Amino acid sequence: MNKPSPPFSVPMKRKRGETNKNTQPKDQKYMMESNVKDYYNSDNLRQNIETAFIKAGKPPVNLELRDLSPIDQLHTGGARASLDLFKKIHLSSDAVVLDAGCGIGGSARLLAQQVNCRVMGVDLAERFIEAATFLTRCTRLDHMVTFQQGSILDLPFEDHTFDAVLCQHILMNIEDKSKAVKEFFRVLKPEGKLLLHEITRGDHDRLLFPVPWAGKADISFLETWESLSALFERQGFDIRFSSNETRAAWGWWEKVKAVSQKKGPQPNFIGPGLIFGKNASSFGNNMHTNFKKNAICLMEAVLEKS
Repeated sequence: MNKPSPPFSVPMKRKRGETNKNTQPKDQKYMMESNVKDYYNSDNLRQNIETAFIKAGKPPVNLELRDLSPIDQLHTGGARASLDLFKKIHLSSDAVVLDAGCGIGGSARLLAQQVNCRVMGVDLAERFIEAATFLTRCTRLDHMVTFQQGSILDLPFEDHTFDAVLCQHILMNIEDKSKAVKEFFRVLKPEGKLLLHEITRGDHDRLLFPVPWAGKADISFLETWESLSALFERQGFDIRFSSNETRAAWGWWEKVKAVSQKKGPQPNFIGPGLIFGKNASSFGNNMHTNFKKNAICLMEAVLEKS
């Protein structure tokens, strides 16, 4: 039997002393990230996932990506939305992509499998990184996909490292978006692409909680697309493509709502409850309502580092 290929690596940022110039005070940044991390750091996540698969008669060895989709494709639109987004740029097999805010690694694995490129996932939550690494090994993609715990506000990678950055449903949790955008720009190679798939603020201010990125308003930092696009352009990105996908998002969550109402809460089932606990049973109704009343929108975009 052939030995598995060793995981790939990317250049890590060398420590240069106290050069971090965040626009937020250090303790404020720490508090915000700590609250976000606490929301996502589910206790015993990896073990709970493994147990759920065993109980379902699917021991987590030699799994296929479709086996994981009920827990690792939870962003609006699911795997289909990710695949459509990937097709909007050309990535060669020697490309290296950063999945920023990778969660448990679903999009990173899907991208690696579909494009045959290498993907580095980074996430603030250690439990997500642990689960992502485990599931990637179970799907035999660990030679193409690897993970690193870290902050998007201070990415642990050298300048000009990545051919593309995937930014999928993460900016909602980031208050200092300017710093995040600067970090994306820094780690991208010249003419590198930023793939954006983000929830933005709509016209209606009253958001119904819980939603997948926040149990309550204290870690939800939505901005309008007009504000976000201006921020990207100020940093030096050229917007090559953008599309408002709110109508499709509304329809997708309508289907999720119907399924969740039919099945009811299933915290130990292979589904969103494994990742988000009891809050997950409210996501279908709340997200459908939020999209329907235009409290939130869904934007896709491709941006290029100029």
